[in-house]
Amino acid sequence: MTHSPADQQYREKQAGALQIGDYLFLPGDGPAEEITHIELEHDDFGVPALIVVTTLDRGNVRIAIGSSVPVGEAAVNPDDVAPLAEPVPGEAPDGVTPDDGTPDGGDAPAEAAPAVVVPPLPPVAPTVSGPLLPAEAPSPAQLALIPEPTDSPEDVVAAAAEVHPGRNGVAVLSERLVKGINTKSGSCLRDLSDLAHDLFIELRDPDYALAVADILNVLPYDGNRDRWMSVERSLALSGFICRELGQTERAEVYDQLLQAPDTVETDPFKARIAAKVRQRGLNEPNLYDKEIFRSIDNGNRDAEREWRLLRLETLMFLRSHGGSNTIGVGELDHRIANELEAVRA
Repeated sequence: MTHSPADQQYREKQAGALQIGDYLFLPGDGPAEEITHIELEHDDFGVPALIVVTTLDRGNVRIAIGSSVPVGEAAVNPDDVAPLAEPVPGEAPDGVTPDDGTPDGGDAPAEAAPAVVVPPLPPVAPTVSGPLLPAEAPSPAQLALIPEPTDSPEDVVAAAAEVHPGRNGVAVLSERLVKGINTKSGSCLRDLSDLAHDLFIELRDPDYALAVADILNVLPYDGNRDRWMSVERSLALSGFICRELGQTERAEVYDQLLQAPDTVETDPFKARIAAKVRQRGLNEPNLYDKEIFRSIDNGNRDAEREWRLLRLETLMFLRSHGGSNTIGVGELDHRIANELEAVRA
């Protein structure tokens, strides 16, 4: 026999606060079902719009981002409870709270409590850990670690090209940029970011790579994600270069600037949703393993190198966030060194 939420103990929870392991009452009559996966869908303006929840037994459920939904505890399956004890009618026994299955005032684990019909919710790991919290904005003293430019952006690009004559990639990029650098142009910002990467990765010139990157690094986040992607690449590269040069304090400034978009949301609900999405991206990054292995199998060295460059950028981005719950700083440093060696070979 199934029961609607009205027949079972439940509470309201905002859709954005749902977590894997929660038990959700689905539309219509039926028991609460365990959530096994959560995805966030945005509207065409990039605003979180839908939560797509996957349950253990019923597939996907779509929930509007601002909705409140009934959540409760696991559905009762008599076959599951029979080996433990005779089914107990009604609610949990006196002295046992529905939230943790522990007697009032006690610290014993759930399995030490008397057998109950409704099992407690499983523990859920926190979404954001200490090192992955958004960084604070750098202070004026920290920003002073980024050298003030002595020349115009165009002059910096021209000087870098002059030091490395005959290099096709640098020559093509610099030829476009010296005509005029417009920091409102997404293509211009991408050219600057590409030039900084070429100078460091291809030509092993960290000084001019930083000089070019700093043209981008001082630009504030203006809400335009397309333009910001170029600044983000530049900041991640600059942080890595400075750590390689032993300039750890300057590297931390770049890391803080890179994380600036993580702190702009003032609405607590939207900020919590953004934090979950950000954490999932850090924990499950695309490192292009399939594409790289496919290129190796096909003997396509050029394609392999392009995919490895994308992997390198992702690893540098993760390093600027202090790692994640799945890849630590030490592992990132090791993998970045391996990728650099591979793309420079």
